[in-house]
Amino acid sequence: MSSTPSKEGSLSQASPDINNIVDNPTETVSAEKLPENQPPPVVDGASPSSASSFEILDMESVPAPYQEVQPHWFYCRRADDNTSWFPFSREDSDKLERTCNTAGVEKRVVAVDGERYDVHVKERKRYAVYWQQAPTEVRRCTWFYKGDKDTKFMPYPEDFSNRLEEAYMIAVTLDEWKRKLDFPTGETVILHNPKLIMQYQPVGLQDEWMTSPSEQTRPRTVKRGIDNIFVEIPDGEPEKVDHLVFMVHGIGPACDLRFRSIIQCVNDFRSASLSLLASHYKHAQQDGQVGRVEFLPVNWHSALHGDATGVDEDIQRITLPSISRLRHFTNDTLLDLFFYNSPTYCQTIVDTVASEINKLHALFNQRHPDFSGAVSVVGHSLGSLILFDLLTNQKTGTEIREGRPGEQNEVNCDTLEKALCRLGLQQYVDMLQAETLDLESLALCSDHDLKDLGIPLGPRKKILTYVRRMCQVKGQAPVFPLQETSDHDESQSPKPLSQQQHFHRAQSVTGAVDYEYFDVGIGQVCIDYPQLAFQPQTFFAFGSPIGMFLTVRGLKRIDPNYAFPTCKSFYNIYHPYDPVAYRIEPMIVAEEDLEPMLIPHHKGRKRMHLELKDSLTRMSMDLKNNVLGSLRIAWQSFSRLPVTALPPVEEGETTTQNNLEETQGVCEEAETSMSAEQNQQPEIKVGMLNRGRRIDYVLQEKPIESFNEYLFAIQSHLCYWESEDTALLLLKEIYDNLGVPLEQPQI
Repeated sequence: MSSTPSKEGSLSQASPDINNIVDNPTETVSAEKLPENQPPPVVDGASPSSASSFEILDMESVPAPYQEVQPHWFYCRRADDNTSWFPFSREDSDKLERTCNTAGVEKRVVAVDGERYDVHVKERKRYAVYWQQAPTEVRRCTWFYKGDKDTKFMPYPEDFSNRLEEAYMIAVTLDEWKRKLDFPTGETVILHNPKLIMQYQPVGLQDEWMTSPSEQTRPRTVKRGIDNIFVEIPDGEPEKVDHLVFMVHGIGPACDLRFRSIIQCVNDFRSASLSLLASHYKHAQQDGQVGRVEFLPVNWHSALHGDATGVDEDIQRITLPSISRLRHFTNDTLLDLFFYNSPTYCQTIVDTVASEINKLHALFNQRHPDFSGAVSVVGHSLGSLILFDLLTNQKTGTEIREGRPGEQNEVNCDTLEKALCRLGLQQYVDMLQAETLDLESLALCSDHDLKDLGIPLGPRKKILTYVRRMCQVKGQAPVFPLQETSDHDESQSPKPLSQQQHFHRAQSVTGAVDYEYFDVGIGQVCIDYPQLAFQPQTFFAFGSPIGMFLTVRGLKRIDPNYAFPTCKSFYNIYHPYDPVAYRIEPMIVAEEDLEPMLIPHHKGRKRMHLELKDSLTRMSMDLKNNVLGSLRIAWQSFSRLPVTALPPVEEGETTTQNNLEETQGVCEEAETSMSAEQNQQPEIKVGMLNRGRRIDYVLQEKPIESFNEYLFAIQSHLCYWESEDTALLLLKEIYDNLGVPLEQPQI
């Protein structure tokens, strides 16, 4: 017996034959559309098989009490036409749930994902803190669905989930199932039992290309609660931050072969570091000695190619129309190398990198007031060269106060008019005075402010450079790249000023430019390098062309006594097949033929093909030693021949015996020297750039890469963001400075 249709907005009881319902859902009695604000009533029905022993036993049993579903918060990520939902960690989800249930708070904002994002709970939006990114949707999820072609469960909208939960609560409370719930949008959900809930799409919304009725009626699987679906919930990040690292990208807007941005690549690198901390510093984490390392991306490409410079429009006007895609790729990526060699755009690049790093540093300290750790910098490709030039031109506290020879007079102007006349920009005096600007207010202006006044790029750069020098002479920091500065610890300077000047004088003989006067170290002489608001602990270069650029600039050798003015350590990390990477150590110790340091595998071993290569090398050495040993035994046997077998030479007997002893000694000496060569690798001090330690570190190539190094050349230049070996080297350097040793992983 089938049930009669229910009233409007109610649930209807369908046939108890579950197989019949699943195979023919349209045979169930349909209900009218459910009003949005009215709880669905229940219409009881009877089953023709209610007298069966199974249902009698089921009726006698006490139904399980209704338990409220536990929600979990998700955020949306859209890429092209695909929409994916990802869960927050349990800690972040619990914080969002508590804030959502807190009454009386108008602006409810929760920091999530290591405080890199802020979630506005009322708006259901997630906003990035340290970089520009469109806000993403956030959802409080309780019910999920998955179609036949879906790879994972997707969350329902919150209002849809609330109606499903109301229907489920009634079914559990009354222990009455096999009901159908119709929604105003046309979807139909059938609650067969607590474990079997299906959703059917309306026929009108089906894809018009479907060919068979079975495809049109194929249902979705519906699950209640995150515990009933397979989803990987990320682990929460430790709140304690031990170290801060800024990562600067290279040429172009994309950083890997998947054309991902610097933000996505740094996210992967951060995830790899968290995983390595859990495996290689497990006991230290459990004891509270280790927290985490924060990695923040530094993006300078958008500032160079934005509307402020107008360089893209200028390049586009002179670009040929043929092979447009290739020319667009060249203009957007490879031209960055030429821009950096241009005085005008190089100044824009270094100003952008320094100001962005200083801004992120100030913002991080604002959000982490208890942070007391050190700061390091990472540069990939051209980004490493930018950081190298910045670090070679940093000044200690003494240098900033003393300034350059004659600089005191250059910027010692009382009025705005005198300053502009000294710069040859007297035509802009009336324009700036019309805005009631003086020298003090001019120091507060940014490049964007001067552009709004109609001042061209060249005069803007002159004004900003003058203001920066004026602030340095007065012992202040310019406001436009940074609003907050930190005091420098002069005791952390690795080398006194006199040694740095000696380095500059020694290198200035390679060209006609007085490097010492310009005070730019080994950077570009026409650039006024900005100052960072902190002293980096370590500089890591990934796939770096630093060595090549220094050689092109005429620098043949780096003084072994030279060190960065404010940075203690330097690591040059590269893949053996990277076409852009160059070494640094041969420029410091040219007399030594040093092999680069091999970066250990993150699992504590060499790769299989490298082990095989080493084994073959050892076998050849053993074979050579065995041959020498056999030769020695042969000579010994020859020397023990009977006297009657030897020719009767009276005076030559002693000579023959001596020859035999000399041959035996040569064999033993050769064997001893080869054994000592295998077992002893003397330490060599490689300058002061890395405090006397090695600088060049090479990754282990993968077995498939060793078959054809040309095929994987481009990939080798972009592999550092996903390299766990690289991430482990960074972590080891960071925590060695904190006195926390590396633990052996459990393999």
